[in-house]
Amino acid sequence: MKKSITGKKIKLGMVLLLVCSLALSACAANGEGKGGNAADGKISIVTTIAQIAEPLTVIGGDKVSITSLMGPGVDPHLYNATQGDIGKMSSADMVFYSGQHLEGNMAEVFGQIGKNKPVVAVAESIPEDRLLKDEQGNIDPHVWFDIDLWRIALETATAGLKEHYPEHADYFEQNKTAYFKQLEELKTETAAQMDGIPQAQRVLVTAHDAFGYFGRMHELEVVGLQGLSTEDEIGITDIEDTINLLMEYKVPAVFVESSINQSSINAVIEGASGKGLKIKLGGELYSDAMGDAGTAEGTYIGMYRHNVKTIADALSKGGN
Repeated sequence: MKKSITGKKIKLGMVLLLVCSLALSACAANGEGKGGNAADGKISIVTTIAQIAEPLTVIGGDKVSITSLMGPGVDPHLYNATQGDIGKMSSADMVFYSGQHLEGNMAEVFGQIGKNKPVVAVAESIPEDRLLKDEQGNIDPHVWFDIDLWRIALETATAGLKEHYPEHADYFEQNKTAYFKQLEELKTETAAQMDGIPQAQRVLVTAHDAFGYFGRMHELEVVGLQGLSTEDEIGITDIEDTINLLMEYKVPAVFVESSINQSSINAVIEGASGKGLKIKLGGELYSDAMGDAGTAEGTYIGMYRHNVKTIADALSKGGN
């Protein structure tokens, strides 16, 4: 079922890189990128995804001001940096991104920005033997769905903060320790909920293959209609194979994702119905993007809780 990430190409043109270079030169000339760029004197941080930004607001506390480039419903696999994004990163004190080819279209921009300020790829600190790969050897970048692995990534982010702002090191460490305690509680809570899913129905079907780490952590078989990247195409064979698997295991529900078009999942539901198997839509999951800021799902812990409850309820009770 899984597909490879075929030919990830840098789509940023020479004009965009020129803009980046000009912005960086302007920042250097103005003495920017050396700390305290935020209007209130806080450390100015830009991240790509909210899964990094929101935990860092907790760890950084009142010492940081954080902007996430990719909001709710935004697909990082397809995202291209705008001139505005380049300006934000150029004027920030630090930039954090996930890495492992999640934000593949932005690779050259990170390289340019990194010549003038700290740019940290938090997920690339995770040991390779703990990473999942597809049949072609491409790394699965959705590491935040394994709580233990995401702690490693956040540990790396915290270390970066402490290195460049040692005067706040104890503060960052205390906040990180308290936050990691919450993550451990989340892990225990999640295991209890997932254990309630009957063995015969432990199959998670989603629009793209973003839940491999979640499946490994909670002993679910995971099927994504697209491969690791949403750039992969979905074929009729993919849909038919998924329907056959649903028929075999009598899976009661499939799921849509907040950042992915749900047409492929609807095709699976209709195809299964045509073969006499009633499949329900189990609900919407957050995969590559989190929820709106100010909501529970706009936090890493709240997003994770939402997914766990949605999956457990649907696979245990047969969907909504």
